[in-house]
Amino acid sequence: MLNNPFLNTLGTLPLMNNSKSRSITAENPRGEKGKGGQAASKLGESRKGSPCLKKIKAGETRVLAEIDGPGIINHIWLTVTDKTEADFFVLRDLVLRMYWDGEENPSVETPLGDFFCNGFARGALVNSLPIVVNPTRGMNSYFSMPFRKKAKITIENQHEVDIPAFFYQIDYSLPTELPAETAYFHAQWRREKITKIQEDYVILDNVSGQGQYVGTYLALTTLERYWWGEGELKFYLDDDQEYPTICGTGTEDYFGGAWSFASQENGKTVENTYSTPFLGYPYYSKTDKLASSLYYNDDCPPMRGFYRWHILDPIRFQKNIRVTMQQIGVSNKGLFERQDDVATVAYWYQSEPHNKFPLLPAKEERWPR
Repeated sequence: MLNNPFLNTLGTLPLMNNSKSRSITAENPRGEKGKGGQAASKLGESRKGSPCLKKIKAGETRVLAEIDGPGIINHIWLTVTDKTEADFFVLRDLVLRMYWDGEENPSVETPLGDFFCNGFARGALVNSLPIVVNPTRGMNSYFSMPFRKKAKITIENQHEVDIPAFFYQIDYSLPTELPAETAYFHAQWRREKITKIQEDYVILDNVSGQGQYVGTYLALTTLERYWWGEGELKFYLDDDQEYPTICGTGTEDYFGGAWSFASQENGKTVENTYSTPFLGYPYYSKTDKLASSLYYNDDCPPMRGFYRWHILDPIRFQKNIRVTMQQIGVSNKGLFERQDDVATVAYWYQSEPHNKFPLLPAKEERWPR
């Protein structure tokens, strides 16, 4: 029990085990013992000489980490600039991928921003348990990411210009072994720019193996009038066919809110955003504005970002899983089928090998409206 490498709660902090702590940065890209902070600056040797990747060229894929296992990635921090006109879509143009144990196809493939619950290529503050985003674009992941033989994390720049600076740190531990029942972390991005009438949007499909579903991020751009959030989240488990085992009561209910997240103030409807450890609605906007103020559009369809973490309530499957969401709204004439712009990230753990993901859409198909 004392050597369990996953004992990382406040109650178990006093307990010792035989894991070794390591960290990867641009200055110590292999996470080697006793080799951090060696680069020299104008201040002298070992004085903040190489705190970031100084350039990721357009079209280039850079390896952020390659780690021999067994190991567990415990924390990832990174940030990228948003200060120029050229950086308008950078959070959707950078693609994050993760590979476990030498696999050819990634177990994680998603635009960088969406993985950290920052869709629409726009920043939002997130104060949750596994994902935290602080001012300004300080992106953190605390998902536990174990591997037995090797971990590889890459970032691909599909942007039209070079990324001048990319800061990151990956903190991990090296236990002597992992429990036999240890599963692997996965995350997958999908989008339908216009959903189909009476066809449920697919968040996740074609997953085979044993595991647990642990989270959903939703980036929703509403394209029709009236309330949008009556659609139910459905979880088809272990060969469910026509009907799912788990079916929720509505989209705002799934993300922990109620009554359209809205209040009335001075005769106007006001959207109430929130960010909590397990679920949140951190982003709402009807405008598009760059940090540089070179571009501004106040005539955008409403954009909303939500997250839900199944940490205390993981959805377990033994053979397979499929996750969908209805597009149903309501007006003064009752319920109606909607068509909206929907993008999601699904987060789950499963045994390997995993099925190959659908082809990630080209960057132009990922750009927000």
